[in-house]
Amino acid sequence: MHKGEPDFARVLLDWYDAHARDLPWRVPPGSVRQPDPYRIWLSEVMLQQTTVAAVSGYFATFTQRWPDVGALAAADDADVMAAWAGLGYYARARNLLKCARMVAGEYDGVFPDSAAALQRLPGIGPYTAAAIAAIAYGQSETVVDGNVDRVISRLFAIETPLPDAKPDIRARAGDLTPSQRPGDYAQAMMDLGATICTPSSPNCLICPVTGFCTARARGIAAELPKKRRKPPKPVRRGYAYVLVNSDSAVLLERRPDKGLLGGMLGWPGSAWEDNPDPVPPVDADWRAVGEVRHTFTHFHLRLAVMIAISDARPERGAFLARDAFRPGDLPTVMKKVHYLAASIIDSV
Repeated sequence: MHKGEPDFARVLLDWYDAHARDLPWRVPPGSVRQPDPYRIWLSEVMLQQTTVAAVSGYFATFTQRWPDVGALAAADDADVMAAWAGLGYYARARNLLKCARMVAGEYDGVFPDSAAALQRLPGIGPYTAAAIAAIAYGQSETVVDGNVDRVISRLFAIETPLPDAKPDIRARAGDLTPSQRPGDYAQAMMDLGATICTPSSPNCLICPVTGFCTARARGIAAELPKKRRKPPKPVRRGYAYVLVNSDSAVLLERRPDKGLLGGMLGWPGSAWEDNPDPVPPVDADWRAVGEVRHTFTHFHLRLAVMIAISDARPERGAFLARDAFRPGDLPTVMKKVHYLAASIIDSV
């Protein structure tokens, strides 16, 4: 494929016009409606390191409860964190609120229309800023996500492993980005990577741009992009304490704002490390009921789940009445603890 290939964008956009995915945050090609920067921003933040299938339900919930940036800015922190539970990477939710409040308070509720200005907002990095600027405002920005990394690697047969290849990928992607319909082009590249130029078994036979693809011509499309071998993830351990009192209330605590699961409700527990010390919230007759396993980005977690019944006053956290306890508000690892302990909790 040649640098600055003039027909590539036209061919890709023709395909997109006929095959664009129907996504709840997207304005379809040819629509008279204008993209809503709030919905584009919200979807892009949710989609960071998360799949479209996982995000769709959360997006619907958020936009029903908080239909615009002003409504989200006025929301209670705990309500937003609870609605985010299960999506993971909880710093995104905290930055979501910070960003909404900055846009509402300092920008009169209107997102900036340039990538440079957007990057000055909390939680918005170069990719998200470029995506909002291109899709919501029609700016000719180069939008490179994981799908685009893969498509560009194959189009130009870039054999340098990721992440070392990223500067080359971005430069090549910039050469192809058109000045006309940049938002549709960005979404077309995403759709191509998500539906045809997939990580394994790319469907080159129906790819609209297969004639431009150097990796396809060389028969190495499925081998790209190459990635540096990752070291194995370490295993950390910890304790989770499920305490129920005589009124069937359960003890929960809100985690510190900084760190993993920051600001989220959860069961009291120990530090997560190689050999954690047990730190029960009260002196009680604790018994082990099993182990919960969960994987974070950088490590595997093994939690020993301990259960007790006691009316002792805890040193941290607070009891929550059974009718006010919503397991769905817990982050995934804490839901796993609840699932393991539920039959015992419910018998109290």
